[in-house]
Amino acid sequence: MSNFLKSVDDRTGLAGANRLEILLFSLGRDLNTGREELFGINVFKVREVLRVPEIVRAPDMPPGVEGMVSLRGVMIPVIHMSHFCDVKVESTPGALIVTEYNYNMQGFLVDSVDQIVRMEWSSIKEPPAMMAHRHGGLVTAVADLKDDRIVMILDVEKILDETTGRTADPHLFDGIEKVGLPARMFFADDSSVARTQIELTMKRMGIEYSSANNGKKAWEKLCKIADDAEAAGETVADRLDFILTDVEMPEMDGYVLTKKIKGDSRFNGVPVIMHSSLSAAANSSIGKSVGADAYVGKFKPKELAELLVPILYEKKGRDSNY
Repeated sequence: MSNFLKSVDDRTGLAGANRLEILLFSLGRDLNTGREELFGINVFKVREVLRVPEIVRAPDMPPGVEGMVSLRGVMIPVIHMSHFCDVKVESTPGALIVTEYNYNMQGFLVDSVDQIVRMEWSSIKEPPAMMAHRHGGLVTAVADLKDDRIVMILDVEKILDETTGRTADPHLFDGIEKVGLPARMFFADDSSVARTQIELTMKRMGIEYSSANNGKKAWEKLCKIADDAEAAGETVADRLDFILTDVEMPEMDGYVLTKKIKGDSRFNGVPVIMHSSLSAAANSSIGKSVGADAYVGKFKPKELAELLVPILYEKKGRDSNY
């Protein structure tokens, strides 16, 4: 099976064009529905695909975690995707998709891998309300393929959150304090888990916020903010202190959103921060290529706070002793 590591240059080309590559896979025929449905994950997050190696099972594993495998000397957790997608299958998984999120590696057990397809983010849509609640509420986007099949893009961040329990950690927000200055942020993210954590961080910091759940909606809302500011004789910088954007979002990704913001003089003076679970080194480089002012990994609220505070104080012309 294939190795999916690509150069930053290759990924930058896709990012700047609002395109991505999706690895298609199946979880097998669902005994509940009698259908075999197609799922997808961004190739950017895939390290490699393997035939299922020997799995070391250990006691007290969270539900849906089959055990661990050794990958070139590194032990990584193995997650059974059908468990989280509420798909009942009889077949034995035939492939392991090894992924990386914020430098953490894990393997996803699936029935089979189909192919890699290149798509426009604009063709990837929010799921209809009925579909959004299927498969444990994990479907974050859908797309039509050229062969008339429908692929469901999963909110993998939600799966990882359920297996690690990271957002339930009572100490996750320890050390985050109120900033002591009036501030307002706009953020865009399609993951419900990420949105909740950003909101909790902003509340802890005493920062007002508004948001959108994809890049296209974010751009529309930001243009409305700009129009309202202009009508009031103000600038967007008078109304927003920073913009935080995810990278992977239906209809318009964070790279294109950032390019639009940076290419519009109405947003002069408003820093744009990329917030993603994609590998930090590669994603930071791509973010800079489209004009992002900073990058911070997801699910690290204290790091997010520590990044935002000096930006805010510099913008307000004040010294920070946060």
